[in-house]
Amino acid sequence: MRTSQDGIDLIKGFEGCRCAAYHDSNGVPTIGYGHTAGVAMGMRILQEQADKYLADDLQEFERYVNKYVTIPLTQHQFDALVSFTYNLGPGTLFHSFLLTNVNAGFFGKAAENFLDYDHAGGVQVVGLTRRRQAESDLFLTPDDSVARPPGMATKIKRWFKTST
Repeated sequence: MRTSQDGIDLIKGFEGCRCAAYHDSNGVPTIGYGHTAGVAMGMRILQEQADKYLADDLQEFERYVNKYVTIPLTQHQFDALVSFTYNLGPGTLFHSFLLTNVNAGFFGKAAENFLDYDHAGGVQVVGLTRRRQAESDLFLTPDDSVARPPGMATKIKRWFKTST
């Protein structure tokens, strides 16, 4: 799956765009919409480059969500998980109860789990609480598109072969 415009808008809204390098809350040089790879202080970019960095970075985080989630998702569920992973990294998703509950199909519990990640340095951060709530709300928003993660058809065929 790929991130929809709803997901991109959520990420852009919370990340904000800065075309001059800055230190993020962990002291990492950052530019654009939270892009960190190859960034040095003093670096400046145009809006077009910020958009390209975002598109490239999204592909990376989409791959992680597609890899770790083992059940079909709606577009909104996928978008919420990509936003979460974009902000916190694939390791956090991989080791989370959020992912465990998603893969078990416990979507209500999974939506609650987003809010477990609104602290930085042991302190609740209002901006993170707002982002996690927005991700949770998006995750629970119904839509009509249910897609299978890459490889799902192969997994289903394997299940049928082993059960007969």
